[in-house]
Amino acid sequence: MSRNVAEIMVDVLVEAGAQRCYGVVGDTINQLTDAVRRSDMDWVHVRHEEVGGFAAGGEAALTGELAACAGTCGPGSLHFVNGLFETHRNGAPVVFIASQVPTSELGVGFPQDVDQKKVYEQYSVFCEYIVNPEQARRMTVLAAQEALAKGGVAVLIVPGDLFTQAPQQELPWRVHRFDPIIRPSAEELVPIIERLNQGGRISIYAGYGCASAREEVLALADRLKAPVAWTSRAKDFIEHDNPFDVGMTWVFGLDGGYRAVAECDTLILLGCSFAWTQFYPDNATIIQVDLDAGQIGRRHPVDIGVVGSVRDTCEALVQTVEAHKDTRWLDECREAYAKALSHAAHDSRDDELIHPQELTMALDRLADDNAIFTADGGSPMVWMLRHIRTNGRRRTMASLVHGTMANAYPQALGIAKAMPDRQVIAMCGDGGLSMLMGDLLTVVREQLPLKLVIFNNESLGFVEIEQKVEGLLDAYTELNNPDFSQLAASIGMRGRRVEQKHELDGAISELLAHEGPALLDVRVNRMELVMPPKVESGEVASTALYSAKAMLNGRMDDVVDLVKSNFLKR
Repeated sequence: MSRNVAEIMVDVLVEAGAQRCYGVVGDTINQLTDAVRRSDMDWVHVRHEEVGGFAAGGEAALTGELAACAGTCGPGSLHFVNGLFETHRNGAPVVFIASQVPTSELGVGFPQDVDQKKVYEQYSVFCEYIVNPEQARRMTVLAAQEALAKGGVAVLIVPGDLFTQAPQQELPWRVHRFDPIIRPSAEELVPIIERLNQGGRISIYAGYGCASAREEVLALADRLKAPVAWTSRAKDFIEHDNPFDVGMTWVFGLDGGYRAVAECDTLILLGCSFAWTQFYPDNATIIQVDLDAGQIGRRHPVDIGVVGSVRDTCEALVQTVEAHKDTRWLDECREAYAKALSHAAHDSRDDELIHPQELTMALDRLADDNAIFTADGGSPMVWMLRHIRTNGRRRTMASLVHGTMANAYPQALGIAKAMPDRQVIAMCGDGGLSMLMGDLLTVVREQLPLKLVIFNNESLGFVEIEQKVEGLLDAYTELNNPDFSQLAASIGMRGRRVEQKHELDGAISELLAHEGPALLDVRVNRMELVMPPKVESGEVASTALYSAKAMLNGRMDDVVDLVKSNFLKR
C-alpha cells in the first residue's frame, strides 16, 4: 500500500534527525499526528503553541539537530508566531508544518483560512506550499535541508485534505548535510595582514559565528596579544578558560569588554552582528569577517570586510600575521574587567534583602558542571550572562536577538525533553513565567526534571529600570503575584519559597537534588539597577529626575531603597 502525504512527511523528518514534534492536536493536522503516533517520532502535546515554538527552538539550538512542530489552520498556526520568530532568529533548525483549510475552500473566506506564507516568509529560511501529493517528499526534504544548512525555521504549508492523499510516484529525494571550508582569497587577506602587522591596541570582538572556531580565535588572540570581548550569544564558546577574556560590552557588559571595543586602534569583528552603533569605536580601523556578505558593514561602517568562516579565516591569519609581544593593552583590559566583575557581584549585609546577583551566583556555585541555563528576557538574562560561569560543558540560552519575554522555561522544556540526563535550570522573571504559565502542566505531565527559579521582584523590573533612566516615574509595572511555590504544589510540582538570604543555598541544593520538576520562588530586590559599563551623564540626570519626581509624589521610600540597594549594599 502506498504511503500518504502525512506518512511521507513524518518519515522524511525522522530520517533528517527530528525526534520530536511539538504542538496541539486538532482538525487539519489529525492525520499528521496519527502518522507521528505510528512513527519513531514523539509528539509533545503543549498547552499553548507559542510554548511549542520556543521548546522546539530550545531543543534544536542546543542539540544542533532538527526539531519539528505542527499547527492547525488559522489560530493554531498563528499561535506559534512568537516562539518560531525567536527560534529563527536564534538560527535553530526547525521544520514547522502549518496546515491549511481544505483545497476546495481556499480563497473564499472559509473559517480559519489564514495565509500563513505572508506571516512566516519574513522570518524563515524556506516557506512554501505543498500543493499535490507528488511534492510531499521533495518539499519536506528541501525544508529540512534548508533548516539544517542555513540555520532557522523552514515552513511547509499543507491543506488539510492533502495529508490523506498518496502520490502516484515517489522519487528518492533525501536530506544532505554540509561542512565546507570557506575563507577569503589570499589577495583579500593582504590588507588585513598589513593592518594587523602595524600593531597598536588591537581588540577582537567575537560573536556567535565563533561557535565552532574557539581554538582558532584564541590562537589569533595569542598571536596579536589582543583582548577578546564577546557578544552575549558567544558566551558559551569564548568565555571559559580564556586568558584573553574581557567580557561583554553594552548594558549587559562591564568595563573591560567596553574598553576593549570602544578604545582600541583596530577592532576585528569575528562572526558578530552587535546592533548598538554607539558602542563601536569612533576612530579605529574596523575589520569584519562573516560568512554572510549581507552582514558586512550592516551595524557600523567597516574599513575591511571579507567573507569567510571564522574558523578558516582565523586559521589563515594565524599562519601569516606577525607575532606581537606587547601585552600592555591586553593587561589593561583584563585588569579593568576583573575589577568590574568583582564590584558587580553584590553581597548584602541584610538577611531580608536578596540581590539577584547573589541568587545567580548561588546557582552557579551549586549547579552541575554540565548544567544548562535558560533566562527570561530582562534582568534574569543580564545576571545569567554576567555571573553564570561557563566551562566548555555548560550551556546558556536567552532571547538575545528577538528580545522576547517568557522564553526561559518554554525553551528549557524542549531542552529537558531532548537531554533528560542533563541538569536544566530556567531562570524566570515573575512576569515572564506568568505570561505562559499554562505549560507548567506540560512540564508536570511529561515529568521533566526541569528546575525553575523565579526572580520574583513583583514587577516588570527591566521596564522599571528603563523608565527610571528616562526620568519617568515607574508606572504599570507592578505585578500582583501569587505564591508561585503553592501554585506549583497544586499542579504536582515541588515548590518552595525563599525570602531570606540564609535559606538560599539549602533551598537551591534541595531544588537541584529533586528528581522531578521543581520550582523555587525567590523574593529578590525590586530596586536593583542593571549598571552598564559606562554611565552617560544623561542617564545620571534622568535617574536624578526620577528621584525628584518620586519624592514629590510621596514615594521617598522608593528613593531610599534605590540608594540603599545599589550604592550601600556591600
